[in-house]
Amino acid sequence: MGVRTLSGLDDFLNEYPGMSTVPHSGLGVLLRGKFRFKAKIPEGLEIKDDYRLEILVPRSFPQALPVIKEIDGKIPRDGKYHVNRDGSLCTGSPLRLLMISHEVADFNTFINKSLVPYLYAVSNKLRNGGDFVFGELAHGERGIVEDYSEILGLKNRSKVIKAIQLLGFKKRIANKKPCPCGCDRRLGVCSFHYKLNRLRKIAPVSWFKEQALGAKP
Repeated sequence: MGVRTLSGLDDFLNEYPGMSTVPHSGLGVLLRGKFRFKAKIPEGLEIKDDYRLEILVPRSFPQALPVIKEIDGKIPRDGKYHVNRDGSLCTGSPLRLLMISHEVADFNTFINKSLVPYLYAVSNKLRNGGDFVFGELAHGERGIVEDYSEILGLKNRSKVIKAIQLLGFKKRIANKKPCPCGCDRRLGVCSFHYKLNRLRKIAPVSWFKEQALGAKP
């Protein structure tokens, strides 16, 4: 993917003129600069703020997610603002973000639906204290499992992990395995397989296999 072929890039650069593309020898488009935004929520304050960001958009977007880093240290690295150990911003669970990117398939719209709400919540917390205004997931695997539980409609952690593991198998193989919903039938004869098949459309088997790494029921 070259700069010109990233859908929504021109709209992004027009809406956020402080950001610009920078030379990058890797696989994708690299953006860097001052990200100025204005946002308001119902019955909430309008917030205008800015952050210096670096955004690496992989060639395979929207099948793969951008890596977004705040590069001035304005966002505290104290574990309370959802900044990952590598400095990237945790704007949501991987699967939730991938669902958004698949739905919009446009970089600027993806940013407005994921990054802007996160930065609004960060700015509000920095100015006024309290919790994130949109709610927040627990840190690490616990938070990811919580969100995947909501997406999949499975309340048991073990079932959630098994479902993601099944998405890491080819469909014909996964359908022969026990359904993670707990119905005691094979996945292929349970209606739950329709839900998994919809998720299969947004990412390759390899992506789900990576998501399942290190996960133990």
